[in-house]
Amino acid sequence: MSAGPRRFTGDRLLVATHNPGKLAEFRALLEPRGIAVIGAGELGLEAPAETGTTFLENARLKSLAAARAAGIPALADDSGLECRGLDGAPGLATADWAGPERDFTRAMRRVREGLVARFGSLERADRRAAFVAVLCLAWPDGHVECAEGRVEGEIAPEPRGSGGFGYDPLFVPEGETRTFGEMLASEKEALSHRAKAMAALLARCFPPESASPAAPPADPPRSTG
Repeated sequence: MSAGPRRFTGDRLLVATHNPGKLAEFRALLEPRGIAVIGAGELGLEAPAETGTTFLENARLKSLAAARAAGIPALADDSGLECRGLDGAPGLATADWAGPERDFTRAMRRVREGLVARFGSLERADRRAAFVAVLCLAWPDGHVECAEGRVEGEIAPEPRGSGGFGYDPLFVPEGETRTFGEMLASEKEALSHRAKAMAALLARCFPPESASPAAPPADPPRSTG
């Protein structure tokens, strides 16, 4: 018989990312619950090679590498933009499309140019898209708990707004007319794929009083290890 999901009982959590935008999002989600967030850069941890073939595999390997290196529980995510009209691209290559200098203006241009090349124009293109995030919480002994979040939407005709990070100025979530880049951080947090995944992980692995009662819905969580 399964013992059920493992609960996080500490007050410090390592977040295995060197992306300042992601780190800020995790701090906003976790620190109000009394959990101090430590970034991988603060401990001098290098990012492992992302050799997985799915978001889940990459999030799992990153969280395990960080937890074992630091000796404390670690949270990692792998996330990306999936465009229906580009057969799911950029997908796992979401960050790579920005190049080594992480130029997301270039990456957003590549998305738009790819749609035009396939459909002839953005007006005729299938601009449906989704942001997907998988979060994995790992312990140094190798146990891992995971959850997934997804937000559907579409690619905007052109980037709008200077908020957020990455592809945010190009993505309009379902039911909205504004891009993530045009929203306040609190507005994006209420809708984002990462917040949905975090809500599921909080409900699964953290004491009930730590989870937000107004958390957005998320896909069913999974556990491994």
